[in-house]
Order: sequence, then structure tokens, then C-alpha cells
Amino acid sequence: MTRILLYSDEPILAKGLESVLRQAEAFDLLPTCGTVACLMEQMTAGAPDLILMDLTPEITFAVLSEMKHAMMNCKIVLWVNSISTELAFQAMGLGVRGILRKTLPTDLQVKCLQKVQAGELWFEKALTDSFLCARRVALTQREGQLVSLLSQGLKNKEIATTLMISEGTVKVYLSRLFQKVGVKDRFELALFGLKNLTTGQLPEKSSRVPSAMPGLRSLVLDRPADRQADRPDTAARFPTPMRHVVQRPY
Repeated sequence: MTRILLYSDEPILAKGLESVLRQAEAFDLLPTCGTVACLMEQMTAGAPDLILMDLTPEITFAVLSEMKHAMMNCKIVLWVNSISTELAFQAMGLGVRGILRKTLPTDLQVKCLQKVQAGELWFEKALTDSFLCARRVALTQREGQLVSLLSQGLKNKEIATTLMISEGTVKVYLSRLFQKVGVKDRFELALFGLKNLTTGQLPEKSSRVPSAMPGLRSLVLDRPADRQADRPDTAARFPTPMRHVVQRPY
């Protein structure tokens, strides 16, 4: 039996999926979690084989990173209405095994979980195609940490204090990052960082020590660097009818 843990902050939606999964063979559904704190607790207590995780504002790059570190052998599928190219790419890099659209028919919802549990990957073709148009900028560990803090709204002095470096060093890093990423100011860099780190909502300021703070390993930009970063809709669009691609890991 596959032990499945569902996380969602929408009780009615979760109840509907619970009903579908209970009718499927070989699934053992653990108590549904409505908060990230409950999710972390159930991960330890319930030892799930697979986690189906609603992409709520609480789910960020840092949360995904922490989950994969805590449960290396647990497969994770993100349950989404839409997801940015940037966050999807980062999630795949962290080992997320599938991105499942909430609007798919119930039989495909079940099929996705069965395929992932069998060792396959589940990503729709529209999403994987968007990766081909994206530009990836590799970051050092320090650059990744700096972008993460900048995206949380910290000023140079606060970043310097958190990373235990001088304010002048922060300015040097930022100047180099502007050139490396192809942006004109800290606001544009913060926007790109936010798209890579979160679902779009501004995260709370981090209280982590530098050694424990997750930093992005890269920035994924969904358009050429010389274009203005003012397009409001950055979520990946899924065509109708739906096309999906199932990939086997190497």
C-alpha cells in the first residue's frame, strides 16, 4: 500500500480529493494537513511514501528544501492551479517528482500519483516546453543567499548583518549580480528572486543563521534579460485540451 499524505489549506477541496483517493486501489490515505507545521509533523509520524502538496503561499523554496532534506526517500507532487516557470524549475531541481494540475479529471489525478509512486515523473508538456525558453543563471552559494534575503525585503545593512559580512561587500555583490543577471536595479533582481523562491507572495523575513539558510543555486528567467521585468502574468499557461508528458528518470 502507498501511504499518501495530502496537504491543502482548502478543506472542501481536500475532502473531495480524499474521497477520490480512498476509492483507488493500493492507496492508504493519512490524515490531511492544513498547515505546514502539521505537514512537517505528519511527515515524521506517518512516514508517507508520497506527499501531494497544495501550492499554497506557505510553500516556498525554503520549505521544499527543508522537506526534501528531512524525507529523502519520500516522493513529492505539487498540486497546483498554476505555477511559474521559475518555481517549477527550482522544484524539479530539489527533487519534486511531479506537478499536478487541480483541474485535471479525477482519473488523471489518480494516474499521476500511481505513475510517480512507480518511479516515473509527471510534468505537463506545456510546462516542460517553457523550460526550453528560459534562461538559467548559475549562482554561487553566497549569491543565492543574498538574492534570497533581498527578495524578503531586507536592506543592505540587514543583509550584511545576517550574512556576517560588511555593507560594502553587499554592495559589491549586488553590483556584480546586476550585470550577471542582466537587471538594472535591486527591485528587478528582487522580483526575479521572488519568482524563483515563492508562489508570488512576499515571504516573512528569515531568522535563520547563514549556514542553515537555503540559497538559490540558480535564477531561472522566463524571458530575455534585456526585456522589461514588468509583465504581470508569469504563471505557466496550460493549453486546452490538456497535454501531459510522463518522463522516466535517468
